[in-house]
Amino acid sequence: MTPPSLTQFRTELHENGLVHLVFDCPDRSMNVFSNKAIHELGEFAEWLHRAHVKGVLIRSGKASGFCAGADLTELGVAYDMIVDAPPADRFDIAFSHFFPLSHAIRRLETAGKPVAAAIAGVALGGGCELTLGAHYRVVTTNRRAMLGLPECAVGLLPGAGGTQRMPRLVGVEAGLEVLLLGRTFAGEEAVAAGLVHAVVEEGEEVKAAEAWLLSDKSHAVQPWDRADAEPLAHAAYADAIAAHRARELARMLGHEPAPLAILDCVEFGLMQPMDGAIHAEMSVFARLIQRPEPRNMIRTMFLGKQAYDKAARDGGLDPAVTAAVAAIAEAIEAARHTTPNLALAGLGGFAAGHAPAQISPSAGYWLETQPELLAALSEAAQLCASMGAGLGETERLQLDHAVARSSAIPAYLGGVTGLIALLAQGQ
Repeated sequence: MTPPSLTQFRTELHENGLVHLVFDCPDRSMNVFSNKAIHELGEFAEWLHRAHVKGVLIRSGKASGFCAGADLTELGVAYDMIVDAPPADRFDIAFSHFFPLSHAIRRLETAGKPVAAAIAGVALGGGCELTLGAHYRVVTTNRRAMLGLPECAVGLLPGAGGTQRMPRLVGVEAGLEVLLLGRTFAGEEAVAAGLVHAVVEEGEEVKAAEAWLLSDKSHAVQPWDRADAEPLAHAAYADAIAAHRARELARMLGHEPAPLAILDCVEFGLMQPMDGAIHAEMSVFARLIQRPEPRNMIRTMFLGKQAYDKAARDGGLDPAVTAAVAAIAEAIEAARHTTPNLALAGLGGFAAGHAPAQISPSAGYWLETQPELLAALSEAAQLCASMGAGLGETERLQLDHAVARSSAIPAYLGGVTGLIALLAQGQ
């Protein structure tokens, strides 16, 4: 049976009965999961259910790495599509739009053929989630060959099974360090953690993965799909969830929703079989993506960082941006003395020890339950609007990243642009 025609991947049928699925996005220096790549992976997974092959080897066709994660530019377009829809339709639109990657990986791991991943570079975000859907993972000794799920840093959560497979493989505590703190695994540490099965010299990963696929040891059943597999009892990990939830609430005073959403995914998912768990994960994701914080953090910590770093490489920031950053930082520091709520909102750095005793996840996020914070932020928005006036879009991106980087305005608020949008929303 002929494999489907793909553009973001290519398939190679080998005489030994194996098929290679090669991730190789055209016109890109690094593989990312665009909408097209996601749907092509789904096509391949469906084909695999009917194909007569001995196994699948997933590898990258690029020297730069395996896959860096999602196409965040496309994700921004999806956010606009979702929030522009009527409120009653947003959840269904978000779920339907983002679930295909999770579904494709699930179909891949349940196709009845052994799947191995050869990882010779970074496998982050959706790239890591794809490798977790393989039954066997080989990583090279290259220090760039690492696995991680950094979505929390841009206000999101891994929505393709990452919150479910990672803690099942490495344990709840280590899994939460990956999901919440950005921990990555590489080399022998990844083997010791239970995340990968073998470490080989660079250039030997394909041979090692093929050897497993063709051996008597190969199997096409994940640990969580074995007949004797049982979901974890909630009591086995409830204390770990509670401890991390308390730490996250103290760190960000409830303003950043992604860590709390990740904890919800882990808490409600690990007690379920995998099919229910990934649906629970996507239900949480579909609500998270409707909030402004992920879009704000993508703007400041990804798009803004790209613009900022490019300017730095090309000879430095526009003097107007540098002047605006300094003026905003100085003005906010002065305003904190007269408006203490600015510190509670995170402007100029979060105020330690100011979280009220009654704060809890059930109370919602502070920005929505504390009107005085909104009033303080409106004042700050008016203050910053004049200082960023006259800047073009590229310079505004640089400014938004720079003020987040300096802790003048936290990333969850989206820099000056996000504050101005918040002010306009309240008028």
